[in-house]
Amino acid sequence: MTDEILKKIKQLPPLPESAMQIEAVYQDPDSSFNDMVKILEKDPLLTADILKAANSPLYGFSREINAISQAVGLFGMGTVRGFALASIVKKSFALDLSPYGIDNDMFSTLSKKQHGLMTAWCIRKENKLLGVLSPAAFLVEIGKVLIAQQIMAEGTQQAFRDALVELKDVEAAERKVVGVDTPEVSSTIFKHWRFEEGLVDTIENCLHPEQAEPEDQRSAQILQVVRVTVPINGIITDASVEAAKELINKYGLDMESFDKALENAR
Repeated sequence: MTDEILKKIKQLPPLPESAMQIEAVYQDPDSSFNDMVKILEKDPLLTADILKAANSPLYGFSREINAISQAVGLFGMGTVRGFALASIVKKSFALDLSPYGIDNDMFSTLSKKQHGLMTAWCIRKENKLLGVLSPAAFLVEIGKVLIAQQIMAEGTQQAFRDALVELKDVEAAERKVVGVDTPEVSSTIFKHWRFEEGLVDTIENCLHPEQAEPEDQRSAQILQVVRVTVPINGIITDASVEAAKELINKYGLDMESFDKALENAR
């Protein structure tokens, strides 16, 4: 981690009380479905954000979700936690992703598509992992915001564009020009905010899942597959799907559920 990026992370404001309350309920083994609903219903703006996200066609529900209790019942506490944290965290950043050649709408689409694919793929057979994977899919790319800020501060936009063309690998270009990559920065942000170790470890090692702690390796593998499937421009291609399927076969993940999830994600 470079000193400049680390300084930016340390200057981030603390998460608001609503996020702390959501985390307290989620981490409490004695908490219930109703406890989570009550916390979320206290914040009408957050409730509206969650319901808007939950009603995306990416998730394939035929009926409108019009209440937080309904969202928690359909998605589970872990996934709704991801919706909530994504809404809260993204409001903590001034977004300018221009060094990557994407605008805020494209960045939002990227996160939504990654999360939609993740949820549809894992909601049945990997549901226990969604407490980590839901926020990870929504927030793994947030490190790009600070990397973009550093590129603009140093005036290295052209060098970064050249590296993207030359290396054809976003993280490799980030490391070449800035000295860090997105998963490293994102995981450090969440470590700074004291999120649980499993989430930090999953994000930190999604490029190299074998380096994660044994209990986090499957989550890191799934996150890697999702990020390969949905590249930075948010456009799923035959080539990105083929590369993702090679990883699914390598890791022994569920191919049938992945194929079904792709139907809504494209």
